[in-house]
Formats: sequence, C-alpha cells, structure tokens
Amino acid sequence: MAEEFLSHLAVERGSSRNTLSAYRRDLERYMATLARRGIDDPATASKDDVVAFVAAQRERGLAPSSVERSLACVKSFHGFLVREGLAVEQPAARVPLPKVPTRLPDHVSIDDIERLLGQPFSDTPAGLRDRAILEVLYGCGVRVSELTALDLGDVDSDRGVMRVRGKGDKQRLVPLAGEASRALDAYLVHGRGHLKPKKATLRTDPSAVFINVRGGRLSRQAVFGIVRRYGRAAGLDLHPHTLRHSFATHMLEGGADLRALQELLGHADISTTQVYTHVDMSHLREEYLSTHPRARIR
Repeated sequence: MAEEFLSHLAVERGSSRNTLSAYRRDLERYMATLARRGIDDPATASKDDVVAFVAAQRERGLAPSSVERSLACVKSFHGFLVREGLAVEQPAARVPLPKVPTRLPDHVSIDDIERLLGQPFSDTPAGLRDRAILEVLYGCGVRVSELTALDLGDVDSDRGVMRVRGKGDKQRLVPLAGEASRALDAYLVHGRGHLKPKKATLRTDPSAVFINVRGGRLSRQAVFGIVRRYGRAAGLDLHPHTLRHSFATHMLEGGADLRALQELLGHADISTTQVYTHVDMSHLREEYLSTHPRARIR
C-alpha cells in the first residue's frame, strides 16, 4: 500500500524526490508504530493509532514542523487508501495538526551582502564558479536544489532570463541581470571549460552549469560548503537559504510587489511569501512614520 501511495505522489502529483524520500521515512515510522500496536494492515488503523504515532514522533524529539509533516503524510496516505477503495474510514481526518510556531526567515543586511560579494575571489576556474554561485543565489533568489539542477540550456543571457525547476518539477523563468549575469557569464566563458577533465567519464555531466573538478554536477552539499566558507571569510554565518531569504527581504524593502515576489520565488501560495512582510518591522515602521499624515512625530 505504501509503495502504491508513493507511486501516486510521484506520477499523479509530480512530487519531488526530496518529498518522496521524506514521506517514505514517515511511512516507515508509521508502519513501525502500527506493528508495535499489533496492526499489520494500515487500513484497519484507528484514530488512537494515529495519535500514538504523533506522540511517538514528539518523544523522538522531532521539531514541531517535522511532526506536522509526518502527520500530513499519514493523513494523505489514509485519504489515498479511502479513495482507492482499500479502506472504509480515514482515521487521521480528525487528528489536528500540531501548532508550529512562526519562524521568521534568516536574512542578512545589504551591508553584509556587500561585504560577502565584495571580498576578493580568485581568478581560477573554481573562484569564478564560486563567485557565480553566490551572485546567482542572492541575485536570483533560487533554492540550492534549483541552482544545482541548472543545465546550460536553461541560461539565456541574451534575453536576460534563466529557467529553473522548482518543487514538484514546476518550471519558471527568473530574471538574470546585473552582477549575477556578469559573474555567470565570466564563469561559463573562462571557468567552466577548465574544470572539465580532458576525457569524459561516468562522473562528468556535459549539461550541468555548475560542476566540480571532475566535471560532475555540483552537489547541494558542495554548494553549502562553498557558501559557508565564503560567509566565514566575510564574518557571516551563512547557508544558501539565507541568501534566498535576503533576496526576498531586500526586494520587499525596495518596494517590490508581493505577487511579483511570489512568482520570482516560485511559491505556490501567496501566504508562503507573506512571511517576508514580517521580517523587518523596523523598516515598515520607519516607512509608516515618514509617510502617513497622521503618524508623523511633531
């Protein structure tokens, strides 16, 4: 049943590999909980069994967001069983999702970004690549998974756009301009070709934009390491998502429309984008005090 459900997510919903991997782990833990309670057929599980699973996840010390995802997986799984006629009832339907405290995205200031991107980069192929990675992450606001998935055919420097593949393999176009465009062009022209080995091997990837010294597609872990290393050199504690959050925050501070930002970030729901409106209340307060006719301090 679990494999049928995961296959449904992959084929019918187009769920990403990361989502499928997380749901597989959640289902394995759920099945283990049911087994401990003497249940070998999930179609016969009750609400109490689902509640016991949630309690077990909390006892494992999982973050509320992880518990929420696990329960969402179980709810979706049982809903699938009912729709497919494999079960009569949905035992997870009335189990409430745990409350997840609102966590504002980490971001850094524009001055911090200037310090990060203004530091000296080597003129080596790897240096050109690393600079392009940082500039594109901040300049385009893409996720690290979207960055590493970029193919050469996705970059259209003449039109100033880049095609990225987001969650659920959904594609969108993002603007490619300014320092991000210049850094990426410099890497593609002067750097990437020198990173490829002279002879193609199973590890090489001729279509990948960002590659390692063996010519293979750069991994997300490698990008994390690059961002962290240059961040430390600038006195910052950074990860790739910090640059994406900073992109969104600085766009809003500059007057960007929330709907436009939603498109740029690839958010399916505007509520996901709205979290950035709460990031810098000091900025919004300053704007309010300086522009509202009844709020000005006399």
